[in-house]
Amino acid sequence: MTKHYILSLNPNAKHDWDRCTLRDPLTAKRPEFAKLISEAVGEKAGSYLVSVRIEIEVLEKAPISQFEQLPLHLPEISVHSQRQELVA
Repeated sequence: MTKHYILSLNPNAKHDWDRCTLRDPLTAKRPEFAKLISEAVGEKAGSYLVSVRIEIEVLEKAPISQFEQLPLHLPEISVHSQRQELVA
């Protein structure tokens, strides 16, 4: 069974869980390896000793987009002045 995933490595990510992510290229969901293995053994009840072989072949490498590294600046809105305008 061959599956394809997108591996993203970002040592500068804000959160630990975003530093190394593995996602399905179509759905962007994280793979559930236990479910994939259960499908491979036929999903029949029981305990199994399994051997899982992972072979990695890099098909394409894309650089981190610049927009991911830019800080987000939002304009400040004065709520107090808006309330006075609504009352007037």
